[in-house]
Amino acid sequence: MQLQVARIGKPHGIRGEVTVQVLTDAPEDRFIPGTRFVVEPASAGPLTVDSARWNKDILLLGFEGIETRNQAEALRGAKLFIETEELEEEDDEGWYEHELVGLDVRVGDAVVGTISGLRTLPVQDLIVVESPDGKEILIPFVEEIVPEVNVGEKYILVTPPPGLFEINVEDSGETSDAGESGPGEAEPGKAEAGDNA
Repeated sequence: MQLQVARIGKPHGIRGEVTVQVLTDAPEDRFIPGTRFVVEPASAGPLTVDSARWNKDILLLGFEGIETRNQAEALRGAKLFIETEELEEEDDEGWYEHELVGLDVRVGDAVVGTISGLRTLPVQDLIVVESPDGKEILIPFVEEIVPEVNVGEKYILVTPPPGLFEINVEDSGETSDAGESGPGEAEPGKAEAGDNA
């Protein structure tokens, strides 16, 4: 199985570097020189990291064989994947985004929404929930609020404090461009309830 770890954004400079939207909570481990990525579309890859550096909160990558701005521009929008077999052995209580998306969100016996994503942030991870009326709700992925994750039965149990759903409603029309996420500001990382990055 493959896991997406980044999406390529716009070129940076004239020597083939690109900005990337980081989609992993361990960029320092995933983007070291020599790392080889499977790429979607396949015609753009595979790509091997030649250099990696941070420009403020934006990760800049250089790839072997990509030496001009035009070559870098041709990679815009491409998705970078690694084989999950390459990942280090993880804690059994952690979950990847693809394991959580689609699970029902229950408060007691009532289903209040469906998980549509996971945001891995420096302070804490957030579960993105789509409510029946189409709103996005952000729920802190901590054990006190999410005491049970049952992937087999396809649900999570939530014990929200008063006002959680009202306070954490997000405008579903907001989007972010590649390259604007800083270290750890990724959605599809692996997370565990109660884990503070």
